[in-house]
Amino acid sequence: MKRPLRPILVAIVGGSGAGKSRLADRLEHELGRGVARLALDDFYRDLSHLTFAQRQRVNFDHPRAIDWPCLDAVLRSCLAERPVRVPQYDFAAHCRRAESRSMPPARVILVDGLWLLRRPGVRALFDLRLFVECPERLRLSRRLARDVRERGRTRASVLAQFRDHVTPMHDRFVAPQQRWADVVLRSPVAEREVKALAHALLNGGQASRLSPFSIVSLPVR
Repeated sequence: MKRPLRPILVAIVGGSGAGKSRLADRLEHELGRGVARLALDDFYRDLSHLTFAQRQRVNFDHPRAIDWPCLDAVLRSCLAERPVRVPQYDFAAHCRRAESRSMPPARVILVDGLWLLRRPGVRALFDLRLFVECPERLRLSRRLARDVRERGRTRASVLAQFRDHVTPMHDRFVAPQQRWADVVLRSPVAEREVKALAHALLNGGQASRLSPFSIVSLPVR
Protein backbone atom coordinates (compact mmCIF):
# COMPACT_ATOMS: atom_id res chain seq x y z
CA MET A 1 0.00 0.00 0.00
CA LYS A 2 1.26 3.47 -0.86
CA ARG A 3 1.57 5.62 2.20
CA PRO A 4 -0.70 8.70 2.00
CA LEU A 5 0.87 12.14 2.30
CA ARG A 6 -0.90 12.53 5.63
CA PRO A 7 -3.30 10.49 7.78
CA ILE A 8 -6.78 9.87 6.38
CA LEU A 9 -9.71 11.13 8.44
CA VAL A 10 -13.05 9.34 7.99
CA ALA A 11 -16.35 10.70 9.36
CA ILE A 12 -19.10 8.16 10.11
CA VAL A 13 -22.32 10.04 10.76
CA GLY A 14 -25.91 8.99 11.42
CA GLY A 15 -28.66 9.02 13.99
CA SER A 16 -28.39 7.56 17.47
CA GLY A 17 -28.45 3.77 17.12
CA ALA A 18 -27.91 3.87 13.34
CA GLY A 19 -24.89 1.55 13.52
CA LYS A 20 -22.04 4.06 13.31
CA SER A 21 -19.81 2.34 15.86
CA ARG A 22 -20.54 -1.06 14.35
CA LEU A 23 -19.49 0.18 10.92
CA ALA A 24 -16.31 1.63 12.43
CA ASP A 25 -15.61 -1.75 14.09
CA ARG A 26 -15.96 -3.56 10.78
CA LEU A 27 -13.82 -1.07 8.88
CA GLU A 28 -11.14 -1.28 11.54
CA HIS A 29 -11.12 -5.07 11.16
CA GLU A 30 -10.85 -4.85 7.36
CA LEU A 31 -8.12 -2.22 7.39
CA GLY A 32 -5.86 -3.99 9.88
CA ARG A 33 -3.01 -2.21 11.61
CA GLY A 34 -2.48 1.52 11.66
CA VAL A 35 -6.10 2.45 12.43
CA ALA A 36 -7.25 4.67 15.31
CA ARG A 37 -10.75 5.39 16.60
CA LEU A 38 -12.42 8.50 17.92
CA ALA A 39 -16.02 8.98 19.04
CA LEU A 40 -17.77 12.33 19.18
CA ASP A 41 -19.50 11.05 22.34
CA ASP A 42 -16.24 11.54 24.26
CA PHE A 43 -16.24 15.25 23.42
CA TYR A 44 -19.35 16.25 25.34
CA ARG A 45 -18.74 19.37 27.41
CA ASP A 46 -17.65 18.82 30.98
CA LEU A 47 -20.61 19.63 33.24
CA SER A 48 -18.94 18.91 36.57
CA HIS A 49 -19.58 22.53 37.63
CA LEU A 50 -23.34 21.82 37.60
CA THR A 51 -25.37 19.85 40.11
CA PHE A 52 -26.47 16.40 39.00
CA ALA A 53 -30.07 17.63 38.74
CA GLN A 54 -28.93 20.45 36.45
CA ARG A 55 -26.93 18.05 34.28
CA GLN A 56 -29.97 15.84 33.83
CA ARG A 57 -31.85 18.76 32.28
CA VAL A 58 -29.22 19.35 29.59
CA ASN A 59 -30.21 18.42 26.03
CA PHE A 60 -27.41 16.05 25.04
CA ASP A 61 -28.99 15.58 21.61
CA HIS A 62 -28.19 19.15 20.56
CA PRO A 63 -24.84 19.97 18.87
CA ARG A 64 -24.12 22.69 21.43
CA ALA A 65 -23.54 19.93 24.01
CA ILE A 66 -20.20 19.19 22.29
CA ASP A 67 -16.84 20.77 23.13
CA TRP A 68 -16.08 21.65 19.49
CA PRO A 69 -12.76 23.45 20.11
CA CYS A 70 -11.45 20.34 21.87
CA LEU A 71 -12.53 18.09 18.99
CA ASP A 72 -11.01 20.44 16.42
CA ALA A 73 -7.69 20.48 18.27
CA VAL A 74 -7.58 16.68 18.52
CA LEU A 75 -8.42 16.20 14.82
CA ARG A 76 -5.76 18.68 13.73
CA SER A 77 -3.18 16.97 15.93
CA CYS A 78 -4.11 13.65 14.32
CA LEU A 79 -3.58 15.14 10.86
CA ALA A 80 -0.21 16.50 11.99
CA GLU A 81 0.72 12.96 13.14
CA ARG A 82 1.12 14.02 16.74
CA PRO A 83 0.05 11.82 19.68
CA VAL A 84 -3.09 13.11 21.37
CA ARG A 85 -4.91 12.88 24.67
CA VAL A 86 -8.55 11.96 24.14
CA PRO A 87 -11.11 12.92 26.81
CA GLN A 88 -13.33 10.22 28.29
CA TYR A 89 -16.95 10.89 29.20
CA ASP A 90 -18.95 9.45 32.08
CA PHE A 91 -22.51 9.08 30.77
CA ALA A 92 -23.97 8.07 34.12
CA ALA A 93 -22.62 11.17 35.89
CA HIS A 94 -22.93 13.47 32.82
CA CYS A 95 -19.40 14.83 33.16
CA ARG A 96 -15.90 14.31 31.82
CA ARG A 97 -13.73 11.78 33.61
CA ALA A 98 -10.51 12.91 35.25
CA GLU A 99 -8.46 10.48 33.17
CA SER A 100 -7.97 10.70 29.41
CA ARG A 101 -6.55 8.14 27.00
CA SER A 102 -3.45 8.42 24.87
CA MET A 103 -3.77 7.85 21.11
CA PRO A 104 -0.63 7.52 18.98
CA PRO A 105 -0.46 8.69 15.34
CA ALA A 106 -2.25 6.45 12.83
CA ARG A 107 -2.58 6.22 9.05
CA VAL A 108 -6.41 6.07 9.17
CA ILE A 109 -8.57 7.66 11.88
CA LEU A 110 -12.21 6.56 12.01
CA VAL A 111 -14.44 9.10 13.76
CA ASP A 112 -18.09 8.35 14.50
CA GLY A 113 -20.67 10.79 15.78
CA LEU A 114 -24.00 12.52 15.35
CA TRP A 115 -22.95 15.93 14.02
CA LEU A 116 -19.50 15.64 12.44
CA LEU A 117 -20.67 17.22 9.18
CA ARG A 118 -22.64 20.18 10.56
CA ARG A 119 -19.77 22.59 11.10
CA PRO A 120 -17.94 23.59 7.89
CA GLY A 121 -14.57 23.87 9.63
CA VAL A 122 -14.79 20.37 11.08
CA ARG A 123 -16.40 18.89 7.96
CA ALA A 124 -13.52 20.15 5.81
CA LEU A 125 -10.98 18.13 7.80
CA PHE A 126 -12.42 14.78 6.66
CA ASP A 127 -11.21 12.98 3.55
CA LEU A 128 -14.22 10.66 3.43
CA ARG A 129 -17.67 11.44 4.82
CA LEU A 130 -20.13 8.58 5.36
CA PHE A 131 -23.76 8.80 6.46
CA VAL A 132 -25.54 5.71 7.83
CA GLU A 133 -29.30 5.79 7.27
CA CYS A 134 -31.47 3.68 9.58
CA PRO A 135 -35.23 3.44 10.35
CA GLU A 136 -36.31 5.12 13.59
CA ARG A 137 -37.73 1.94 15.13
CA LEU A 138 -34.41 0.12 14.75
CA ARG A 139 -32.46 3.09 16.08
CA LEU A 140 -34.66 3.22 19.18
CA SER A 141 -34.25 -0.50 19.81
CA ARG A 142 -30.47 -0.25 19.60
CA ARG A 143 -30.23 2.88 21.73
CA LEU A 144 -32.44 1.38 24.41
CA ALA A 145 -30.26 -1.74 24.65
CA ARG A 146 -27.02 0.27 24.71
CA ASP A 147 -28.01 2.93 27.22
CA VAL A 148 -29.48 0.47 29.73
CA ARG A 149 -26.56 -1.95 29.40
CA GLU A 150 -23.59 0.42 29.05
CA ARG A 151 -24.61 3.81 30.40
CA GLY A 152 -26.56 3.04 33.56
CA ARG A 153 -29.85 4.40 32.25
CA THR A 154 -33.37 3.19 32.99
CA ARG A 155 -35.71 2.04 30.23
CA ALA A 156 -38.22 4.78 31.06
CA SER A 157 -35.60 7.55 30.90
CA VAL A 158 -34.27 6.33 27.55
CA LEU A 159 -37.75 6.19 26.02
CA ALA A 160 -38.60 9.67 27.32
CA GLN A 161 -35.36 11.13 26.02
CA PHE A 162 -35.85 9.53 22.61
CA ARG A 163 -39.35 10.98 22.34
CA ASP A 164 -38.61 14.45 23.72
CA HIS A 165 -35.09 15.10 22.43
CA VAL A 166 -33.61 12.45 20.14
CA THR A 167 -36.32 12.40 17.47
CA PRO A 168 -36.79 16.18 17.08
CA MET A 169 -33.03 16.81 17.21
CA HIS A 170 -32.43 14.03 14.66
CA ASP A 171 -34.86 15.64 12.24
CA ARG A 172 -33.37 19.08 12.79
CA PHE A 173 -29.63 18.43 13.03
CA VAL A 174 -28.70 14.86 12.04
CA ALA A 175 -30.72 13.88 8.97
CA PRO A 176 -29.93 17.06 6.96
CA GLN A 177 -26.22 16.14 7.01
CA GLN A 178 -26.83 13.62 4.22
CA ARG A 179 -26.33 16.49 1.78
CA TRP A 180 -22.65 16.69 2.79
CA ALA A 181 -21.93 12.95 2.74
CA ASP A 182 -19.76 11.37 0.06
CA VAL A 183 -21.59 8.08 0.52
CA VAL A 184 -24.94 7.25 2.13
CA LEU A 185 -25.31 3.68 3.41
CA ARG A 186 -28.38 1.88 4.65
CA SER A 187 -28.10 0.05 8.00
CA PRO A 188 -27.29 -2.77 8.43
CA VAL A 189 -24.38 -2.19 6.06
CA ALA A 190 -23.65 -5.16 3.80
CA GLU A 191 -20.29 -6.93 3.88
CA ARG A 192 -19.49 -6.03 0.27
CA GLU A 193 -20.01 -2.35 1.08
CA VAL A 194 -17.62 -2.53 4.04
CA LYS A 195 -14.99 -4.19 1.86
CA ALA A 196 -15.49 -1.55 -0.85
CA LEU A 197 -14.98 1.24 1.65
CA ALA A 198 -11.89 -0.42 3.11
CA HIS A 199 -10.48 -0.92 -0.40
CA ALA A 200 -10.97 2.78 -1.16
CA LEU A 201 -9.27 3.79 2.09
CA LEU A 202 -6.33 1.50 1.45
CA ASN A 203 -5.94 3.20 -1.93
CA GLY A 204 -5.90 6.76 -0.71
CA GLY A 205 -9.30 7.50 0.80
CA GLN A 206 -10.78 9.55 -2.01
CA ALA A 207 -14.56 9.40 -2.37
CA SER A 208 -14.26 9.17 -6.16
CA ARG A 209 -12.75 5.71 -5.76
CA LEU A 210 -16.02 4.43 -4.34
CA SER A 211 -18.23 5.03 -7.37
CA PRO A 212 -17.41 1.76 -9.21
CA PHE A 213 -18.75 -0.22 -6.28
CA SER A 214 -22.32 1.16 -6.59
CA ILE A 215 -22.85 1.35 -2.84
CA VAL A 216 -26.44 0.13 -2.28
CA SER A 217 -29.04 2.07 -4.28
CA LEU A 218 -28.42 5.27 -2.37
CA PRO A 219 -26.53 8.33 -3.58
CA VAL A 220 -22.79 8.29 -4.10
CA ARG A 221 -21.39 11.75 -4.70
